[in-house]
Amino acid sequence: MGRCDITDHAEAVIIEELYREHWALVCGFLLRRTRDPHLAEDLAQETFVKATRALLGWRGENAAAWLLTIARNVLIDHVRRSRRELALPDADELGVPALHVDAVDVRDALDRLPERHRKLLTLVYLEGFSLVEVAAMTGTKHATIKTAVWRARSAFAETYGGVR
Repeated sequence: MGRCDITDHAEAVIIEELYREHWALVCGFLLRRTRDPHLAEDLAQETFVKATRALLGWRGENAAAWLLTIARNVLIDHVRRSRRELALPDADELGVPALHVDAVDVRDALDRLPERHRKLLTLVYLEGFSLVEVAAMTGTKHATIKTAVWRARSAFAETYGGVR
């Protein structure tokens, strides 16, 4: 067995392990964003193909975060290729009342927040990651992320009230 054969085998084992451990997370993220099970599976497969190609550049950091970032980019590429917009969930579906806000004020309020709050709110509310996904991406417990997002929302509400 040559050196390339050993390297190829090791990469295959790593990808297989990543696939088994993170398929449900990646597919679930894409399903919530596309609302189409077949498309979500296709995009998830494309995510793992791209992960296989990018494996040499992966430094072994948080695998869930790495794969979800690839999945998000695959989804963005798909939307650009198809030139269609994905439907946003209704406010009722998110469990919040409908808001009528000025995007500039929202961005200004976000920019005034500490980095951790801004990052959490962006991941959850602008990029559509679930609390479970954010927990997986950050290597933090779900309950910790839930509390952190609650605090970030409170800080945002306070800051946003001062902007308006």
